[in-house]
Amino acid sequence: MAETGLSREKVAIVTLGCEKNLVDSDMMAHLIDERGYELVDDPNEATVVIVNTCGFIDAAKEESVNKILEMGELKETGKLKSLVVAGCLTQRYKEDILNEIKEVDGIVGTGDFMSITNVIDDSLIGKRTALVGNPIFTYEEVVKRKVKEGTFSAYIKIAEGCDNACTFCSIPMMRGAFRSRTIESIIEEARHLVAQGVVEVSLIAQDSTNYGTDIYDGKLMLPELLRKLSEVEGLEWIRLHYAYPGFFTDELIEEFANNPKVCKYIDMPLQHSEDAILKRMRRPGRQRDIRELVAKIRAQVPDVAVRTSLIVGFPGETEEDFANLQAFVKDIRFDRLGVFTYSKEDDTPASRLPDQIDEETMEKRSNIIMEMQREIASERNGRFVGRELDVLIERYDGRNDVFVGRSQYDAPEIDGEVFVSGYKGELGKIVKVRITHSYEYDLAGEVI
Repeated sequence: MAETGLSREKVAIVTLGCEKNLVDSDMMAHLIDERGYELVDDPNEATVVIVNTCGFIDAAKEESVNKILEMGELKETGKLKSLVVAGCLTQRYKEDILNEIKEVDGIVGTGDFMSITNVIDDSLIGKRTALVGNPIFTYEEVVKRKVKEGTFSAYIKIAEGCDNACTFCSIPMMRGAFRSRTIESIIEEARHLVAQGVVEVSLIAQDSTNYGTDIYDGKLMLPELLRKLSEVEGLEWIRLHYAYPGFFTDELIEEFANNPKVCKYIDMPLQHSEDAILKRMRRPGRQRDIRELVAKIRAQVPDVAVRTSLIVGFPGETEEDFANLQAFVKDIRFDRLGVFTYSKEDDTPASRLPDQIDEETMEKRSNIIMEMQREIASERNGRFVGRELDVLIERYDGRNDVFVGRSQYDAPEIDGEVFVSGYKGELGKIVKVRITHSYEYDLAGEVI
């Protein structure tokens, strides 16, 4: 039992950044719970706070530092005894954090979170421990995660790190080389999540379609993983994120078309449309390849929702490049789309490129693309009116007296929702809903 005196120490985990960090936080929560600490949601009630940081772009780094400082203030205003920092920011800026943020009592890198309880133990006896090694860990042997009660959708990290040397990206510096988990460990984790009430899993990695090549003799194993996951009893939906277009094979498309548990939803970050920019980004494929792939997917997987993300303002992006990007978006008509302005990251090749673009221009371009996408999303959503969709009921909106869920065409947190009237059952169920209204990103309907 992790106790100080007669009191049991209370630990809160504050998670920033992407869903990969959320998975790491769930893993840490399991280890902390096993150690005997009490997990709490409110940092104000905690004697130990862990801030799991993001260090991907400048805005994320700033948010992480601000959150660390905010939590540090609880040493004066709350019950806080120990502040531990984990995640990507620590992997890149260990010395800066230790030297400049005196409130921090311990540090854990992206490959060392399995030692989180040791760092907490040390911090509570006044020992400032920093564990930031080479990120090579894949938690093969420890696949248990403690998810919060009422969690019906969860992420599963099928691989760590990245071998793609995109010129704008610092992920390999923070997460290490690409390394897949075994199919067996992923299946075991899925079963453990289902036992806690999860009915949907979203598969994530830096490069999901490359899954398995490093541990299965160069073979692309994502289709096989999807087949094996679909055999897990109680798991209803399997969703794919971060699919690189270069490894999207015909076998994988067939799995989307024919496997009823695989959501007809594909998240495929493309970053740009123009060949010259894709080449400077060191991204695989060219626009013709992308167009052919999207057309093939849509032809073989009717009604599939295709999500992508784009970067505007990459160094050297001309007005002509941006005009062509607009034409590309208008022509392809993605179901879901996110836009990021280019962020000049330390020690990346793109940070040294000429013709860097000013913030005002980047913001303007981002707004233009998103305004286009609002119209496209509204039009794409309209096709569901009058149809019946399976909807996962996730929460109750008491203010409007409706239940709220998602169809297979929308991912948690980043996409739209379905507002369901007439439902009287429990949360976490998948029910038939007749869609009566569509909006820019959301739908509304009546339970059947």
